[in-house]
Amino acid sequence: MHANSAARLPVTVRMFTQRLSSTPRGARLARVLVAQHLDDWGHPYGCDANDTLALLTAELAANAVRHGHVQGRDFQVRLTEYADRTLRVEVTDQRGERMPCPRAHTGEGEGGRGLVLVQALAARWGVAPHPAAAPGKTVWAEFTV
Repeated sequence: MHANSAARLPVTVRMFTQRLSSTPRGARLARVLVAQHLDDWGHPYGCDANDTLALLTAELAANAVRHGHVQGRDFQVRLTEYADRTLRVEVTDQRGERMPCPRAHTGEGEGGRGLVLVQALAARWGVAPHPAAAPGKTVWAEFTV
């Protein structure tokens, strides 16, 4: 295998990581912190990148709190900007047995739209389970500027 044929890893320009309480307040704070860091990184409040990543963060963090909560455990949010102008948000929780999947919303009730929204707004998204020895999963979404 030639060195040129190896998969190229994206070059990270900036990264922000924060652990937050698995509460609705923690989920709201995740959205605020992501929007603030994007603004600091040159993606101002109100632009497509900031608005979209803030909404993706809100949905992923809300799911982590609602479906991935383990008593006494936090969730983690990570925001990464790559040199190719891709922005990626990752939310890691401690419950791995429930892997999320988008499903059509029936119009009944308040919930059920989150991953449908993520699927519609993100360039790519997915779920990565933790290694077998560690419970949990990371749900991620990417947006290209």
